[in-house]
Amino acid sequence: MIRIYTQIKQGEAWIAQYRGTLPLFACVLGFTDTGLIPRISAAGSTPEARKYTACADAEFLYYGAKHNPQYPLPPLADGASPVMISRAVVEELKIPLYLFNAGLPQSPAVPVIDLGGTSARCLSQGKAMKITTVHHLLKQGLVWGKRLADKIDNGYLILGECVVGGTTTALAILTGLGIPATGKVNSSHPVCNHQQKWAVVQAGLKLMYENRQAKIPNSLDPLELVAAVGDPMQVVVAAMGIAASRSCGVLLAGGTQMLAVYALMNAIAYTYDLPWQPTQVVVGTTRWVAEDSTGSTVELAQMIGRNSINLDAPLPPLLATELCFADSRYPQLRAYEEGFVKEGMGAGGACIAAYLSHNWQQYQLLQAIESQLEHYHLRKDF
Repeated sequence: MIRIYTQIKQGEAWIAQYRGTLPLFACVLGFTDTGLIPRISAAGSTPEARKYTACADAEFLYYGAKHNPQYPLPPLADGASPVMISRAVVEELKIPLYLFNAGLPQSPAVPVIDLGGTSARCLSQGKAMKITTVHHLLKQGLVWGKRLADKIDNGYLILGECVVGGTTTALAILTGLGIPATGKVNSSHPVCNHQQKWAVVQAGLKLMYENRQAKIPNSLDPLELVAAVGDPMQVVVAAMGIAASRSCGVLLAGGTQMLAVYALMNAIAYTYDLPWQPTQVVVGTTRWVAEDSTGSTVELAQMIGRNSINLDAPLPPLLATELCFADSRYPQLRAYEEGFVKEGMGAGGACIAAYLSHNWQQYQLLQAIESQLEHYHLRKDF
């Protein structure tokens, strides 16, 4: 139920070390106005709906399908939200869950740890966040990464995320770090909108470099990069991962966005001389991301470590759940096999955890996920 695509020996060692252990799951919520660009994301059928995707996903992840939400799951063009997958595993396995608000336009209607961040402006402006906010979020991430790790005994920490438009900010971070990611990132669309993403990223990086030439003549600081073209989740998860890796395993649960976070971890740790344990960190996603023919996830993972700041940076093992929806009785799940949706809210990482801790196979995962959909269907029509 788990396939290792890169750094196979290191990935095998990580799986062997944490087989039979139950993780702690932390999901970091953030927002960027980049997600409001028409057609930039399919995580919500309209820009207005996408404003509330993170709040809706957080509410569903925390309470499940039987809860009457303040923020209902946004309508999708096709498919069902990947939070259905994450919730199924968290509920059945009773995985401890922590939700963090790194920067949202509104507060979620769930118990959440507010990190004092802000949502980001569109990255095309080259001034997404204040640098003081980014430094604050770094400190918060380091503090909470250690706090969460201290709660774990011989286990690992799953770090998930929800940022609509986050694959575009990921492309901006990767490109800013000198990693040739153009045409390689994923998308919630069946066919990735690479040209649209690249145009937005080019505009933001151009303005960032113009601003730096006037103000910051020295080499680029990774936190300056996040402030210019990133989103609040990225620096928080990077800092959490750095701190937690010192004493436990870390599963960065996501695709392109978490590969960008891993690259950022490398750059931040190197620039600020922060100790961490790269061998304790893996990236875990779904096969719909890892094998997305309209992106190049595996190729990206093979080059992600080495960046313009640290040429000798490590590379991450890329893991993916082998979960398949081809035989599901729900068309909303079968849509995943056609390229709709793919990943989000730590869905792939949750499935990996189900296999590692309870040896769940395909039928058990599918049964639990379809149960969530069934309860959701009883409460509200698709």
